[in-house]
Amino acid sequence: MAVPRLADLEGLAKQAGQILRDGYQPLPGSVNHLNISYKGPIDLVTDIDRRSENFLLQEIKNAFPGHHIIAEESGGQSGNLEHVWYIDPLDGTVNYAHGIPIFSVSIAYQEARQLVLGVVYDPMRDECFSAELGKGAWMNGQPIRPSHATDLGHCLLVTGFPYDIRTTAQNNLDHYARLSILSQGVRRLGSAALDTSYVACGRFDGYWEMELSPWDVAAGGLIARQAGATVTNLKGEADFLSQPQSIIAAPAPIHAQLLAYFQQN
Repeated sequence: MAVPRLADLEGLAKQAGQILRDGYQPLPGSVNHLNISYKGPIDLVTDIDRRSENFLLQEIKNAFPGHHIIAEESGGQSGNLEHVWYIDPLDGTVNYAHGIPIFSVSIAYQEARQLVLGVVYDPMRDECFSAELGKGAWMNGQPIRPSHATDLGHCLLVTGFPYDIRTTAQNNLDHYARLSILSQGVRRLGSAALDTSYVACGRFDGYWEMELSPWDVAAGGLIARQAGATVTNLKGEADFLSQPQSIIAAPAPIHAQLLAYFQQN
């Protein structure tokens, strides 16, 4: 069975990114805007999400027939579970719909139940984060590493919140408040794929989130790990894709401090 190369994922992400760029409207209130529907009270999807995902599904099915695909909007395509793709055609849909230029395309490939390739592409900045198991991580072809931070009190962190924030007890607001005091600050960008990629290249010193889906962090988690960050779930386990899903990604000293915090809280 055919298997992809990292260049294949990069090419797919950039082509899907062009779809996002073409549909992007920086002043959404001044023009006819996107066709938006809702999957939940605040969980929206646009026609551009679907267009990007349809493109990726078709390209992957044509080039790698028989592979299993897990995708955000359609659910994906059933296939051989030894060859699994995780695709998020537009990570940061709420930002996109509001004309906020912080979003990405996220694609990961798993072989024999191990993530081996990951790409996160930011089409507005033309930044392509990528990683291959055992070979490292890059941004636009340049090697990247996480920050050298050792003290949580001087760290800039990033997190996200679940779409069912209005009803779930695990809404992350308590941790956001506490860690805002314990750190230099906490940001919320609205794209988990970029959050993990920014940890990988040292822009953020740590990231945590709960109530995720695999396509949110499969690529970014691999990129952060291959860059040299420690990436686990909130229990400290290496598997950050299985349910109930959660993630901590940070340089080793900061990861240890965040993990200790969550074990106590």
